[in-house]
Amino acid sequence: MKNESNIKHVHEGDSCCGSETATSHNHKHKSDHNHNHDHGDHDHDHDHDHGGENAGLLQSRWTLWLSLLILAVFLIASFILHIEINRYVEIALMLSAYLLAGYKTVIRAFQRVGRGDLFNEFTLMTIATFGAFYIGEFSEGVAVMIFYEIGELIQDLAVSKSKRSIKALLDIRPEAVTVIREHKNLVVSPLDVLPGERILVKAGEKVALDGILVSDSGTFNTAALTGESKPSVKTRDESILAGMINTEKTVEIEVKSLFKDSKLSRILEMVQDATARKAPTQLLVSRLAKIYTPIVFGLALLIILVPYFFVQNYDFQQWLYRGMVFLVIACPCALTISIPLGYFGGIGLASRNGILVKGSNFLDVVTNIDTVVSDKTGTLTKGIFAVQKVETNLNLDQFLTLAASLESYSTHPVAKAVVQYADRSVLAKPVDVTEYAGLGLQGTVESKMVLAGNTKLMQKFSVQYPEDLEKIVETIVLVAVDNQYAGYLTIADEIKEDSAQTIKDLKALGIETIMLSGDKLAVTSAIASQLLIDKSYGDLLPEDKVRIVQELKDQGKKIAFVGDGVNDAPVIALADVGMAMGGLGSDAAIETADIVIQNDQPSKIVSAIKAGKITKSIVYQNIGLAMGIKVLVMILGAGGIATLWEAVFADVGVALLAILNAFRIQGKRL
Repeated sequence: MKNESNIKHVHEGDSCCGSETATSHNHKHKSDHNHNHDHGDHDHDHDHDHGGENAGLLQSRWTLWLSLLILAVFLIASFILHIEINRYVEIALMLSAYLLAGYKTVIRAFQRVGRGDLFNEFTLMTIATFGAFYIGEFSEGVAVMIFYEIGELIQDLAVSKSKRSIKALLDIRPEAVTVIREHKNLVVSPLDVLPGERILVKAGEKVALDGILVSDSGTFNTAALTGESKPSVKTRDESILAGMINTEKTVEIEVKSLFKDSKLSRILEMVQDATARKAPTQLLVSRLAKIYTPIVFGLALLIILVPYFFVQNYDFQQWLYRGMVFLVIACPCALTISIPLGYFGGIGLASRNGILVKGSNFLDVVTNIDTVVSDKTGTLTKGIFAVQKVETNLNLDQFLTLAASLESYSTHPVAKAVVQYADRSVLAKPVDVTEYAGLGLQGTVESKMVLAGNTKLMQKFSVQYPEDLEKIVETIVLVAVDNQYAGYLTIADEIKEDSAQTIKDLKALGIETIMLSGDKLAVTSAIASQLLIDKSYGDLLPEDKVRIVQELKDQGKKIAFVGDGVNDAPVIALADVGMAMGGLGSDAAIETADIVIQNDQPSKIVSAIKAGKITKSIVYQNIGLAMGIKVLVMILGAGGIATLWEAVFADVGVALLAILNAFRIQGKRL
């Protein structure tokens, strides 16, 4: 089975110092936020409404700057100008600055203690600063809280900006649309437009709903969906997706789905959900924090008390100060904020390149892939078929009417090619249609029982056909009428422009390539040979693909499967990482996949792997940076060398360095 994180995700609650409460739930209900844990006092949560979030951040800025101003005036007066300040005035000034800066942290600390949670960042900072006040180090205690809160504010701004940038990449749904009703053009909400209605999209406007182009042609900017800046020329009957921008003339589009069911709307839901799925690295840090924080408290207590038994002239205040320094340095916020920020950045990097990653856990898993298994049609080939040859023992028009009418029931690219080749005006409506996955179709057309599919379908219904048809290399559709062989059509597909380079790049990364197809073995082998794919399998049913991938997994291989059809959904679910082609891909494949390639380019498989590697590298850099500096300064603090000033700058400084390092992901190119 796939890693459990593929079917469950964890809602991000309190992220620091082991205070996280994790609730797993089935991701089919991932938009449901009726979780069992309590967010009661969690002002630190980054997932609330942006309006309230911005107002809270603005208020925090003012109180912080005011407290920093009070501290700065006091330090300049007393230490630089050597002005004698009354002790009571000093206490009043420092207490005011302390409360302005840290009242939220102190309140949270008492709330957590009241709930039995003693070991978290809020109690850690409150105890450290109370200790500084107790030994008379008022200015240092205030400085600790001020710079801690400044660090938290910067972290909040960074996370908030990262989340907004991810959402802004795709949140481009128009608020109004021009619909044609009773020969009138009406401007309405996209929510009020039904499938089958026609809309007008003027030059420069965004398409609001999925549909097909009714006009003869149109040019669209698809960058928001695919990451591809080159305009895309569409012709009559081609699919148009919400989020595309019409760049030339007014076009007419027939709507095919409701606003909420458009691919863009589903992508937005997936993006919003992606930040809730944690990578193994994040989960590991969260678990370690629950152990780490009580150990830190214990060590600080030992630093304060143990020297009493071994040090002559033991000074309680001196060792209390060292314990407070140790506590401040030990706060793990640099890790617990910069690591999620790194993964947010990785998801944003992928999105800008036309790759939707449904969770940060998949950014981790994709770096371990050693085998890429791919479907053929619509994945490595364009899936745009054209009929090359027709042979029949019936009247040609009758033959095409029967074959195309039945094929009109299917959305498979081969079926579409047959329908496009025939004259639409002569199509009849098929009834009692049954689709056999990987074989073809059976149905009744004009009172005749018609079969259209491959040789396996003919064998299933015991239809005799010429043996020499087995030698035809091209894709072939055999047709039988009332269980008698009636003829065939040959259909050719075209390899995508970047497929060969994709295979070459995957091999350069040391990744094995395998192609699976329901198409004829001869066709599959020819394309695999042309692309230099390591192994290929043809004449496969959906269950055969599942069997082969399971065998590969049993051999210990880490599998990424890339597909686009309904038949690929089971294999996509089985693979360690499932990838779907999001442009022409079926809804089932897109919903099942962990990574969606929005412009259908195979080269994005390599880009997705690179995005994962870049993200993982920077996350591990942050872990090493934070832990290395903190351990060093904790040792210095315990030895009395580092003061509270060094402690707070070490803590906030490390957090800022880690955040800046995480932001480097945003500037990377794939």
